[in-house]
Amino acid sequence: MKLQGRVAIVTGAAQGIGRAIADKLAAEGASVVVTDINGAGAAKVAAEIPGAISLAVDVSSPDDVTRMVTDTVAKFGKIDILVNNAAIVPYKEWDDIDFAEWRRIMSVNLDGTFLTCRAVSDEMRKVGYGRIVNICSNVILAGTPNLAHYAASKGGIFGFTRVLATELGKYGITANGVAPGLTASEGVLAGPFANTFDFVQMLQAIPRRGEPSDIAPAVAFLASEEAGWITGQLLVADGGHTRS
Repeated sequence: MKLQGRVAIVTGAAQGIGRAIADKLAAEGASVVVTDINGAGAAKVAAEIPGAISLAVDVSSPDDVTRMVTDTVAKFGKIDILVNNAAIVPYKEWDDIDFAEWRRIMSVNLDGTFLTCRAVSDEMRKVGYGRIVNICSNVILAGTPNLAHYAASKGGIFGFTRVLATELGKYGITANGVAPGLTASEGVLAGPFANTFDFVQMLQAIPRRGEPSDIAPAVAFLASEEAGWITGQLLVADGGHTRS
């Protein structure tokens, strides 16, 4: 188990890709902190993962993020891994995006990533070790329509991740991004993208639906010691959709 003895925080882990990541990190030996704005959902997931705990966290709230770090350190004594998965995935035409909607997406997706990285990296620096994995999206490569604010937030996350790698490398901390393609998570299947799988599969090199369990191994690798010489990179996990 490549993560034995490690402590991992996974945000947005009450369902979908976040849940799959929490399961995978735990299977590799990590003690997992399952966080989500949906506290009941996070608690349900944590109850099904041996040794895990749950925290209700709004990543756009500085107070919530501070509490997340404080409670994790109080329980486990350290934080080795941070996976930033929490995000709002909107679907809105360009003409319908106003500034309030733009800020709503940025506050969670981009501001939340900054807040968690800021707080957790300070703890990692104390021990000279850390793995930060920020979930991006292949929309930043594909230019997918009706997702302008989402694509901007995810592109911002990757740009931020590359700078973070530079800032934190000297402390033994790596920072990388994983970019999933269209994935059959609960949120996607309940929204307008549920009808686009057949079309997207025609564009992929691997012609099947992406599942949350397809994304988790990429995250687990980057969260491990095996990836210690990899930082500031984007690992695209989309079945070859954006291979060109």
